[in-house]
Amino acid sequence: MSQFRVAGIIGKQHQDPQLAGTIARLAAHLRWRGLSVRFDPESAAVAGDAVGGDAGAALSIPALGAACDLIIVVGGDGTLLHAARELAPADVPLLGINLGRLGFLVDISPDHLEERLDQILNGEHHADARAMLEVHTDGTSGRAVNDIVVHKWNSVRMIELETWIDGVFVNAQRSDGVIVSTPTGSTAYALSGGGPLVHPGLDALLLVPICPHTLSNRPLVIGGDSQIELRIRDYEHEQVRLTCDGQINLPLAEGRAIYIRRSPHRLKLLHPRGYDHYSILRAKLGWASERRADGAC
Repeated sequence: MSQFRVAGIIGKQHQDPQLAGTIARLAAHLRWRGLSVRFDPESAAVAGDAVGGDAGAALSIPALGAACDLIIVVGGDGTLLHAARELAPADVPLLGINLGRLGFLVDISPDHLEERLDQILNGEHHADARAMLEVHTDGTSGRAVNDIVVHKWNSVRMIELETWIDGVFVNAQRSDGVIVSTPTGSTAYALSGGGPLVHPGLDALLLVPICPHTLSNRPLVIGGDSQIELRIRDYEHEQVRLTCDGQINLPLAEGRAIYIRRSPHRLKLLHPRGYDHYSILRAKLGWASERRADGAC
């Protein structure tokens, strides 16, 4: 018998040719397995069209977190990032069905939906708790799974900022901005900025400068419980943005420091049996996967 009783379905916010069919299959299989099914508004509309209006009442994403003991996200990593931020206080596990392109976080193909879902429901899964970030500045706050980024906007000028860690001055830099990333986010914007790949199980945070003026200003890996303070110097506030996961923009007040730390909430992911972080890196980053029969390269 499954440990889960009520499953919520959150669908991709932008229409995808596979979305309706995948949600219909998913809901039907969950009900066949004896679970009650709930939907977010977008998924309810899609599911209603696919199954003749039998989707039931829609719930907001926070309400899904309170009502369900499993959330299944149908889309890409962006859809899961959006859901994870909203669901963080609910402490509910998430499972991803991949309709996107890369899929570092959503790792079940629709081609194997029922088979992989049965494994999950039978308890044959890998549970994965990922660190999240939270940011506070001038009464405004936000959270992120991948990264929090301070970056220039609508200007060719670099911005000047100071970095402080645990109350200790680290550096001053002129750059296009800085990425503060979790290990999960090391395969996102931080990677394109030249940051290292960090295993998601490590207790660490990354600071990656964006196009720094000084070439000695390199990515920095620090302890996961570090308190980060960013101070922006001599700037017009409309030319600098603060962004969470590349999806949420927060207002900045001139002269106010930005405080970033690890969130008390964690993203709880479920992966199918046999999940391997390194095989995902090989597949998504195009690394060579062939090896000799004796295991040597």
